[in-house]
Amino acid sequence: MQEKILVLGSSGQIGTDLIETLRQSYGSENVVASDIKEPAKHILESGPFEIVNAMDRDRLEEVVAKHGITQIYHLVAMLSATAEKMPMKGWDLNMVSLFHTLEMLREKQFNKLYWPSSIAAFGPTTPKVDTPQHTVMDPGTVYGISKLSGELWCDYYCKKYGVDVRSIRYPGLISYKTEPGGGTTDYAVDIFHKAKKEGKYECYLAEDTALPMMYMPDAIKATIGIMEAPAEDVKIRTSYNLAAFSFTPKQLAEAIKKHIPDFEISYNVDSRDAIAQGWPQEINDQVAREDWGWKNDFSLDAMVEDMLKNV
Repeated sequence: MQEKILVLGSSGQIGTDLIETLRQSYGSENVVASDIKEPAKHILESGPFEIVNAMDRDRLEEVVAKHGITQIYHLVAMLSATAEKMPMKGWDLNMVSLFHTLEMLREKQFNKLYWPSSIAAFGPTTPKVDTPQHTVMDPGTVYGISKLSGELWCDYYCKKYGVDVRSIRYPGLISYKTEPGGGTTDYAVDIFHKAKKEGKYECYLAEDTALPMMYMPDAIKATIGIMEAPAEDVKIRTSYNLAAFSFTPKQLAEAIKKHIPDFEISYNVDSRDAIAQGWPQEINDQVAREDWGWKNDFSLDAMVEDMLKNV
């Protein structure tokens, strides 16, 4: 059967790259981009697009039926720093939109759902180094609370109703194709733009705040990889740990200086550093590697070189 894929939130950081890769793999006509606003011109011109508010279940059902959708990638979310400013809106967007897709999946309106979690689902008492797949999770942000809750609901729907829902916990993601979108890890994108334009960057995290990170091509590889894996290989239905490399702002600046020797970094620490302090510094993703063959391609230095080439 020909897969028909709907990507919710396709204009975001992950969605922009995911749409392009999915269309290359499955055919442009079989991958429907959707968001609450029109996307970049090349996305609009390369395949079908629908205006969809993920909070509007009637509209979701209409688009799924219209295109004969078999898979949904649910990428809609209000990220950590933004959701802290409007907690109830963040909770509603992140959870109500998930329930719409879970219920539609239960009713067999489509066959397979991808919903991303995040390292924000961990918390201050989670082991920070070599964070295991199964561990203490006590998130301290609205975004993290919604992600942990969503993980448990996905697992519940899988066990209770036998639906096929899959998830990975993203680390901080780095991409040159989209602007920063309100996440705590966004400094690791913005720093490249400032390095190229101004030769300097003022960071809102402390110089020694280490966080797990990943280059977007690897995140896209993992996202499609878990969706294409045989169902019997996807043994965890909450969410899989995922990792590539970890670094501090100081270490990232040093890597950039290898290419831009005069680059300067300064620090003006704000509330986002407190959020980051509650997250792991280094993730153990051995279970994903063993279960469905996950493997990253990019190291820190390879990512920095490619970012500076493309920003």
